[in-house]
Amino acid sequence: MRAGHKTIINESRGVLLGDQVRSADGFWRRLKGLIGTRPLQPGEGLRISPCDCVHTLGMRYALDVLFVDDSGIVVGCVNGLPPNRISPRFRNARAVVELPAGTLVRTGTVPGDRLRFGPP
Repeated sequence: MRAGHKTIINESRGVLLGDQVRSADGFWRRLKGLIGTRPLQPGEGLRISPCDCVHTLGMRYALDVLFVDDSGIVVGCVNGLPPNRISPRFRNARAVVELPAGTLVRTGTVPGDRLRFGPP
């Protein structure tokens, strides 16, 4: 794991969602997000906080998006959000996790699952 990266585990299913997840918690990092980046590889991701809605405007690849409340419970999922789209808003979400498209199906992650963020 590279410095500054975190791990996200779906504790409800006992599966790793990512071990190279960056955080975007400042204004400029949240504003930029993944715009202008290469497609995410397995294990990579971006956690945006605070956040309850995302967009893929100007992006060239799809994302899986998790919406998470303050206690780490998934309150919403979008599988394969295509480029140049806006996600639904999830009012209870306090953070968003963007992952490579296909991650949610592969791991079985659904609303109600509990996530754990932190070092490995």
